[in-house]
Amino acid sequence: MSSVGEIACTYAALILHDDGIPITAEKISTLLKAANLTVESYWPSLFAKLCEKRNIDDLIMNVGSGGGGAAVAAAAPAGGASVGAAAAPAVEEAKEEESKEESDDEDLGFSLFD
Repeated sequence: MSSVGEIACTYAALILHDDGIPITAEKISTLLKAANLTVESYWPSLFAKLCEKRNIDDLIMNVGSGGGGAAVAAAAPAGGASVGAAAAPAVEEAKEEESKEESDDEDLGFSLFD
């Protein structure tokens, strides 16, 4: 479950990024004060450090790109062959779901962008 501080800092970082302003802990704190929000002191600096190391545009564009598959793949080498064998059906299931969703969209006969 997300805390108010985490969500508030997320929105503040997105606002700063959208306006083209460098994301710093001080600027996040300023936005939070302007919104009359009080958060733990570590949240703004934590988000500022994250934004320094990561490209915000990439994070925004990859929000819905199945992060679950990577966790399974990362666990496979540590767990041995039995975990790797269990991971293969999970990946196949994900591919089947993807293709099923695509076929459902095609059956409608119209597109959102037509």
